[in-house]
Amino acid sequence: MLPMLPTTAVAPGAWRYAAACFVAAVIAVIVFPPLAGVALALGIAVLWFHRDPGRNPPESGIVAPADGRVSVLREEGDELRVGIFMNVTDVHVNRAPASGTVQSVDHRPGAYKPAFSKDSDRNERVVIDCGDYQIALIAGWFARRIHPYVAGGDDLVRGQRIGHVSFGSRADVVLPPRYDREDVLVAVDETVTAGKTRLVATEAAESTRR
Repeated sequence: MLPMLPTTAVAPGAWRYAAACFVAAVIAVIVFPPLAGVALALGIAVLWFHRDPGRNPPESGIVAPADGRVSVLREEGDELRVGIFMNVTDVHVNRAPASGTVQSVDHRPGAYKPAFSKDSDRNERVVIDCGDYQIALIAGWFARRIHPYVAGGDDLVRGQRIGHVSFGSRADVVLPPRYDREDVLVAVDETVTAGKTRLVATEAAESTRR
């Protein structure tokens, strides 16, 4: 196994959201004590939502970019899209499916439909193009803060943190044309873990095409 990538307690920027709750809790102690506990609990919930556990990526394959449930598995021309819906209880830090170099990071405005619905294909998103594959971080009806950590020219390794979406959403990976449905190791409604669950066993898939 590859060494575990560095661990941080919470995603970048999480304390900014939580701080407002903690300040409100302090004020509530003076103004209206019953609300202090609510504000404190909300702040803790925000930090828990943005938790960022360490992961041990496998030595090969294309891994899931997000924790959650596979909600999309479809062919798009000669490419294959795997979409993962992140529920409110899932870790929302996203990870690189494979090694590569970021070609571009493109923000695309759009709607804010529920991330588990078909209409979410038109939602706001950030598309990270790595040449051989793409990742799309997609906003939902409540999640409207997409935070990419990478920029064009950055080199990625499998399982590296690439961004997060605050408060629920979806993350897609568009696989290169050399893969088809038979190569995919997961199915719709299956639960996956970012940086750990293999979507494709790369060597096996490539060996069948030699």
